Amino acid sequence: MTFTGFPDEAFDFYAGLLADNSKSYWAAHRDAYERCVREPMVALCAELEEEFGPAKLFRPYRDLRFSPDKTPYKTHQGAHVGGFYVQIDADGLMVAGGMYAPTPEQLRRYREAVQEPPGKLLQAIVDELRASGMEIAGDRLKTRPRGVPADHPRLDLLRHRSLYAHHGWPADPWMGTPEVVHRVRESWRRLRPLVEWGHDHLGPPDFSRR
Repeated sequence: MTFTGFPDEAFDFYAGLLADNSKSYWAAHRDAYERCVREPMVALCAELEEEFGPAKLFRPYRDLRFSPDKTPYKTHQGAHVGGFYVQIDADGLMVAGGMYAPTPEQLRRYREAVQEPPGKLLQAIVDELRASGMEIAGDRLKTRPRGVPADHPRLDLLRHRSLYAHHGWPADPWMGTPEVVHRVRESWRRLRPLVEWGHDHLGPPDFSRR
C-alpha cells in the first residue's frame, strides 16, 4: 500500500468526533475513519518501516475502566515504533520520540544515568532538540527527587518521570500528499539520539502502559 496523504476528510472526521463523541457518530462515520484515517496511517507506517521497524497503531477505543471521562473514542489516531510516535487529529499532525511511562525500575535507571556521565550526553541531546524548535515534555515532579541536591546541574532532567520531545504542524494541504512521509522521517531522525539514549539506559518503552 502506497501512502498518498491524509485527505481533508480525516481532519473533518476528528472535528466531528470532538463535537459528538458517541457510538452513534462513530457508527455513522466508521467508513470515513477506516478510509481516511486508519488506512493512510497504516500506509505511512509501511513507508517508514524499512528504516524504523514495523509500527503498531493504537486502538481507537478509550479504556474507560478507571476514567471519570466516559467518552468512548480517542480523538486522535496514533502509531508507535520503539520510542517513536506519530499522531493525527483534528488540528493536524504531530511527531514525538523519547521515553514514555517507564516502569519503576526503568525510572530508577534513568535517574541513576542522569546523575552519571551519560546524563551530560542526554542534556546535550535535549538542548539540541529544543534549539531545533522541538518542545521538551513529560511527566515531572514538582520538587526534586529524594536525595538529589538542589544545586545538581541536571536537576531539571532529574525531575522528569517521563521525557520526550515533540512538534507538529496544523492541518495544511501538504498533508494530503506524500510529503508527510518525508517530514515524519526527518523528524524521527532528529529524535533518534533521544530514543537511543533511552534504549541504552532504560530499555525499550512499554506502550501498553499508556
